[in-house]
Amino acid sequence: MGTTPQPSLAHRYPMLLIDRVVTIEPGNRIVAVKAVTRNEPWYAGTALDSDERRVAYPRTLLLESWVQAAGLLLTTADAGSDRVMLLGAISGVGYGDPVLPGDLVEHHARLVREVADTAIIEGHSLVGTTGVLTVRQAVVTMRPRMELRVPEYGSPAARQGSDPTSVGASVDR
Repeated sequence: MGTTPQPSLAHRYPMLLIDRVVTIEPGNRIVAVKAVTRNEPWYAGTALDSDERRVAYPRTLLLESWVQAAGLLLTTADAGSDRVMLLGAISGVGYGDPVLPGDLVEHHARLVREVADTAIIEGHSLVGTTGVLTVRQAVVTMRPRMELRVPEYGSPAARQGSDPTSVGASVDR
């Protein structure tokens, strides 16, 4: 009897924004949760009596947390490989009620289509039954980790394309 590969991300604290996978159907869908607490780094310096707008969970982190859940869905099929997930595009993002410390965010992501190493995923996030995030479409790809490694400064690989007349080159004047 085979076991389901365990999904994983390269992220670690404080940027690992998923606490637990509730349900996963490899190649189909995932439900994962993030518990928002006041002891997270982005709340440093906020007073306990701060108003709701000041302690609302940052929307960028809410979206990043959902993308991490979507990435876990993809890494299930890719478990054990040395590939990393890259977000290529995201569209149709909508935000609902603010997420506050003490909330348990439930992320839902569904694989819509997969072509080679690229996937299209859609989903939403809830706090209880209240919608807090909608993602119409996210395009994600998986790439070998070594292809993404930046060459060490001064190495032959780093010197390739170092022509100062090339597009995007910076020249000290």
